[in-house]
Amino acid sequence: MYWYIKALKNYATFQGRATRTEYWMFTLFAYIFMIISYILVFIDSLSVFGVILVLLYGAAMILPSLAVTVRRLHDTGRSGWWYLINFVPVIGGIWLLILLCQRSEVIANIYDTDTQAS
Repeated sequence: MYWYIKALKNYATFQGRATRTEYWMFTLFAYIFMIISYILVFIDSLSVFGVILVLLYGAAMILPSLAVTVRRLHDTGRSGWWYLINFVPVIGGIWLLILLCQRSEVIANIYDTDTQAS
């Protein structure tokens, strides 16, 4: 939960680095919260209020998830523009996933000094 809150505090920070732990824990908790909200909406018979809350949560998570992804790419020594590889049909999402799973650069890179290699 610490990593999720840390990423939310840096919701619009596209500079610096994010470790693998920070990125994956943020992603895990974001998916958990989204699944819980979907379950609550379906239990409540698809109320308009519940659907609006799910949509607002999804919209609110766009910028923080983009920022933490860009910082994760910085941690592997790549530019945040590598995120756009995700839009290449079929192979793009797989390629981005591989980039996000790679180890951090142990040495300082052009984006920031090494904060914590993982």
